[in-house]
Amino acid sequence: MQKITYTNSRGDSIVLSHRAPFLLSKIDGLGDVDATVQMQKSPFQDGSTHVDTLLEPRFLSLQVSIIGRGREDVSAKREELARVFNPKLSGVILFENGRVSREIKAHPEHVPKYPSDDRGLTYQIALVNLVCPNPYWQDINPINIKLQDFVGNFFFPISFPASFSIRGDEKNLFNEGHAPTPIKVTFRGEAVNPMITKVSTGEFIRINRTIPAEHSLVITTDFDYRTVRIVDPYGNEKNAMGYIDLDGTFFSLDVGENNLKFITSGGNPEVFIEYRNLYLGV
Repeated sequence: MQKITYTNSRGDSIVLSHRAPFLLSKIDGLGDVDATVQMQKSPFQDGSTHVDTLLEPRFLSLQVSIIGRGREDVSAKREELARVFNPKLSGVILFENGRVSREIKAHPEHVPKYPSDDRGLTYQIALVNLVCPNPYWQDINPINIKLQDFVGNFFFPISFPASFSIRGDEKNLFNEGHAPTPIKVTFRGEAVNPMITKVSTGEFIRINRTIPAEHSLVITTDFDYRTVRIVDPYGNEKNAMGYIDLDGTFFSLDVGENNLKFITSGGNPEVFIEYRNLYLGV
């Protein structure tokens, strides 16, 4: 049984399923997303060279049967539907069908529409169209992995005995989704010049400063929300984007296995990697 739970940015929710008062009669767009193929052509070249393929936004269409005890009850439920699917507010769709549970961010394209010929004393047909700027469905709960710490001592052949400690860890993470997915990296505790690296590609993110004890460094690589923040023990945040190494990259996890490594020049931080798998359909 398909079930849709829509929650807008104000916290108002509504459930559309096989049960009254809001019956989900029809849903389109669960797996349909258009794509734009980008090509490049050189002089005297037969055909073209594929550059990239970009997905368009996802469009979802819902048909809902409102069931009430009478004309006034149906009218009240219409008002509830309009309040939740307010086009001035964004929201999140949770889709469940007994096999998978996934969610996607969405924006109603209009106030729910009510065809005049599809109504009666105890029922009303409503049409709701939504646009999802990011076309990917994602896991409801993020995967959160803690990287374990180790200490390595490195000796250099200089004129006096010297030892330099590097703290870090290396771990394999698996992206089970259909597309590369952004990550959230959190260093908790003192860290000197912390760096996280995707070993397979050499891409890295490095912050050239010391993170004080009892503070956290939070890095997000989402295309729409790339941030570097230092959070103090009281929850106050400071923008630390200015300390990022300009040779680094806000990388994502590729589909399949990814080997990540973190290194710090000092300190003893706890390091966490958080991500969600992304899917083309449900």
